[in-house]
Amino acid sequence: MITAETKYLGKLRCSNVHLRSGAELITDAPIDNKGMGSSYSPTDLCALSLTTCIITTIAIYAEFKKIKVISIEGATTKKMANTPPRRIDSIDVTIHVKLPITFEDRVKTGIERAAHACPVSKSLHPEINQNVVVNFIQ
Repeated sequence: MITAETKYLGKLRCSNVHLRSGAELITDAPIDNKGMGSSYSPTDLCALSLTTCIITTIAIYAEFKKIKVISIEGATTKKMANTPPRRIDSIDVTIHVKLPITFEDRVKTGIERAAHACPVSKSLHPEINQNVVVNFIQ
């Protein structure tokens, strides 16, 4: 089954429609690669996919372990390689997990393990440096 359909809109932009939900996402080439930078670039989405996958995996783990989580937030920084070929060199992800009470270290360790086991993390090329930090807020 097809997940999404993509149409080229011209001027290095694409419309991407998720078929199950109908949600649309526009992509644009970045300014440093002849685009307008008016939306996410494909490499932005790749980096962002790591962050959202980590957050989702933590939430699934917390639900399974019956850990109450007040909030999970993340920040993503993508760095491109300086030498050809054009590619992502590293993705820095900082995750903030707010818990209602102080949990044992084993709970935090479990959440950190879940963060590093997300499917996107395991799918990215090994030459992409993944710098993931999980901070706990009480």
